[in-house]
Amino acid sequence: MYITNNPVIAEMADEAGIDRIWIDMEYIGKEQRQGNLDTVKNHHTIEDIKRIRPFVKNAELLVRVNPIHEKGDGVPGSEEEIDLAISAGADVIMLPMFKTAAEVERFVKAVGKRAKTLLLVETVAAAKNIDEILNVPGVDEIHVGLNDLHLDMGKKFMFELLCDDTVKNICLAAKRKGIKYGFGGIARIGYGMLPAEYVIAEHYHLGSTAAILSRSFCDANRVENPIEIKDLFLTGVKNIREKEKEVAGYSEKEYVDNLNKIKQIVRKIVEAKD
Repeated sequence: MYITNNPVIAEMADEAGIDRIWIDMEYIGKEQRQGNLDTVKNHHTIEDIKRIRPFVKNAELLVRVNPIHEKGDGVPGSEEEIDLAISAGADVIMLPMFKTAAEVERFVKAVGKRAKTLLLVETVAAAKNIDEILNVPGVDEIHVGLNDLHLDMGKKFMFELLCDDTVKNICLAAKRKGIKYGFGGIARIGYGMLPAEYVIAEHYHLGSTAAILSRSFCDANRVENPIEIKDLFLTGVKNIREKEKEVAGYSEKEYVDNLNKIKQIVRKIVEAKD
């Protein structure tokens, strides 16, 4: 999955074989949670969905709406926001920052089977209540949002959640229900504080089907040459697909060795933050 509201970038990503182009309308509460952090804070709109829809021909168009909220101060309530997103062309609607099954029920009802439903698990309460939440009929997929979840848990580095079984337990809960799941983000092969190749292997180890392509994969806002951006997408996706083929054939021992390597790297990163 790749986040952009730029039609040119979306078309490049689509042609490169990225599975989902992501419009990010979430802003409610985000500044309070992440205001002092170097994180991606988008404020895309319904108009962005309409503008980008014609350029997304192979991938699905994913829209992250705001957390469940009421109408007020010129802001449409959740039901109206979801209606507008679907009418504008969303194939998948993502719900962030929920805590309870009741919120998920309201979300699923609002979508009304007109698009796929994707839950972004990124609060301690959602992780704790995951079995009850996944009992709600109409949930198509979940994604474990490592950034906000590690902040809510008081952790220092998002990939600590791979080392303490947080991600594993949520994934297993989804697997038991027959619901697709993914987690976190990845950079290009060979890049990232925790290099992408280790993370990709753990995706296959846990049976994950989705990852976000991070700014470390391609920060299109900082690359001025469109040809360079296109090359980053084409080469980057190709290298990821090749790594996927390799790790898909790992033995259990190789997966365990890979996870142990992740733990070693994460430990060093956390120690450096102390």
